[in-house]
Amino acid sequence: MFDLSTYLEAQRRRIDHFLNTWFEQAMPAGRLRDAMRYALMAGGKRLRPVLCGAAAEAVGGTCRDVLPAACALEMIHTYSLIHDDLPAMDDDALRRGKPTCHVQFDEATAVLAGDALLTMAFQLLSDPRFADPSRAPEWLAVTQRIACSAGGQGMVEGQMRDMAAQFTTLDRQALEALHALKTGALISAAVHAGALLGGGHSGQIDGLETYAAAIGLAFQVKDDILNVEGDPETTGKSVGTDEIKGKSTYPSVIGLEASKAFARDLVARALQALTPFDLRADPLRAIAAYIIERNR
Repeated sequence: MFDLSTYLEAQRRRIDHFLNTWFEQAMPAGRLRDAMRYALMAGGKRLRPVLCGAAAEAVGGTCRDVLPAACALEMIHTYSLIHDDLPAMDDDALRRGKPTCHVQFDEATAVLAGDALLTMAFQLLSDPRFADPSRAPEWLAVTQRIACSAGGQGMVEGQMRDMAAQFTTLDRQALEALHALKTGALISAAVHAGALLGGGHSGQIDGLETYAAAIGLAFQVKDDILNVEGDPETTGKSVGTDEIKGKSTYPSVIGLEASKAFARDLVARALQALTPFDLRADPLRAIAAYIIERNR
């Protein structure tokens, strides 16, 4: 029987060790590094890097094949959280149960910490110490995919749409398009990177892309649900903030119970996409279920 808790803990330790080692080599001591480390090592789920490694395993590769790409994805995700929490955006004071970066330090330091994490991600992706020269085309393709998914064609555009939609009512199609960009794009990039660098063929990569699109949306639906009925002590975030900020969410658009049913349907779609894969895809199967069962 596959034990997801043991798997996630082992993956988190591997990811955290790499990130800590990288920081010691790449960043001089000082306030900027302190702020970057504070946000990056604050105890997140590490979902994107874990998915990257699990996708590599599903196609016959290993986590070691993709560790730099996985950690670069976590840097990009963390930068986005720092900036999303700023007063000019979501104005949140709590993240992962701790004061947000701009509260712990100051706004200017938080902006710069986010900027530095974003650029450091691409420093890592392009570091020749980690990329096998014989796989240079794959690493270049992964770097481009991550850049597109993180920027104005992906996550940043999704955040822009989210801000523009405050105190307006989006229909279901527009809401799904927003979250496919804001949340789904980087999750899809993580799975794609793992599959490509792990040596997957085109059919496997296509199947994993379908899986990633479904779980990426399911993750956001569950986040919306937790913002309604989650426990702040468990989630580490304030509850009810989406309604206060006038955000369109799945519970506000289709209702709470329908949102829960939709999340379950998305997970079923994700699992269906994994049907051709063998037991090496069990971590991906377990993660799909975890996404809607989690309480934080």
